[in-house]
Amino acid sequence: MAAEIKVGATAPDFTLKDQDQKDVKLSDYKGKKNVVLAFYPLDWSPVCTTENKCLNDDFPKFQSASTEVLGISRDSVYSHKAWQEALGLKHRLLSDMSGDVAKKYGMWLDDKFITKRATVVVDKQGPVKYVKVQEILTARDDNEILIALKSLK
Repeated sequence: MAAEIKVGATAPDFTLKDQDQKDVKLSDYKGKKNVVLAFYPLDWSPVCTTENKCLNDDFPKFQSASTEVLGISRDSVYSHKAWQEALGLKHRLLSDMSGDVAKKYGMWLDDKFITKRATVVVDKQGPVKYVKVQEILTARDDNEILIALKSLK
């Protein structure tokens, strides 16, 4: 298993299916948009639900920062679709059922078979500009992410 990705590293490329079963490729955003990779353990869990509602509420702020928000968990595209519709989420949810992408970023918990709760900000040129891993039961702070995005040119 890879170590947790560090600021300055080149973000590993990946292709995952979103809630609409469309391929999402990280490199498609290169040169166009910054990307927030919001790794989270599971759809439907209390902290993840609260946190994704906050990401949704702040969606316009992320858009104005020329940023795509991608939620990533081991849930299926079908679970993502139902959860997105139930919560009215605007950001895309990516299915990493094998954990392969989370493992590339060092964000996989082998013993629990879920991803860590972590945020990785990828600059539109490709390098990682911000990484924060949190306790599973602690929701991420969108303001910290938005401050990190403001520092990008």
